[in-house]
Amino acid sequence: MTTVGLRERKKVQTRNALIDAALELFLTQGYEATTIDQIAARVDVSPRTFFRYFSSKEDVALSLPADSQEIFLAEFAARPDSESPYAALSASMRAMIGTLRDKDPEEAARFLKARRLVDETPALLAGQMRLLMENEKRLVAEVARRQGTSPDDLRPQFVVSIFTGLGMICYNAGPEGLDIMARRLDDVLTLADRSLRPGWDLAAADASSSAAG
Repeated sequence: MTTVGLRERKKVQTRNALIDAALELFLTQGYEATTIDQIAARVDVSPRTFFRYFSSKEDVALSLPADSQEIFLAEFAARPDSESPYAALSASMRAMIGTLRDKDPEEAARFLKARRLVDETPALLAGQMRLLMENEKRLVAEVARRQGTSPDDLRPQFVVSIFTGLGMICYNAGPEGLDIMARRLDDVLTLADRSLRPGWDLAAADASSSAAG
C-alpha cells in the first residue's frame, strides 16, 4: 500500500512539474513558440514521459480548467436524484468553487496562472470553448437522466445553458483570485435564486404551462 501511495504521489509531482514548466514557458516565450521538447527538458524528463501525462501542448495548457470541470461533473453526479436540476447544479457549482478556493497557495497560483494564459492566448480560448461544449453534453445527459427524458429534450438543454452562462460570469470575475470568484458565484446564484422560483423544476413548470394552455 505504501509503495502504491508513493508511486501515485510521484505521478502527481511529475504532472504538476510539467504543468508548471509549460505555464512558465508559455507565458514567457509564447504558446506557439514553446515546444514539448522544451517543456520536458525543463523538468528533466523525456518527451515520451510528457506524453504519458498529456496528449499535446493544448492538453497541458488546459489541464487545470479541465480538472475544475471534472470536479463540477463529479459533484453533480453525486447529488441526490430527488433534487431539482437547479438545486443540484447550484450545489455542485458551489462545491467546485469551494474546492478551488481551498487549494494551497501553490495550487491556487497555478490555477490563476493557467487562467491568465488562456485569456492571453486566442488558440487556447478556442480550445477552452471546445472543452466547455464537450462538458455541456455530459451535463445535458445527466440532467436528462435525472428527469427521465432524452438529451434531445429542450428541458435539459435549457437548464444546462443557464448554468453555463452563470459559470462564465463567475469565471470572468477577473484575475484577482479565487476568493473573488467565490464571492461572484454567491452573488450570481443569489440573483438566480431571486429570478427563479424556489424549488424550480422544469418538468413541473412545463406541466403547469401545458395545463394553462
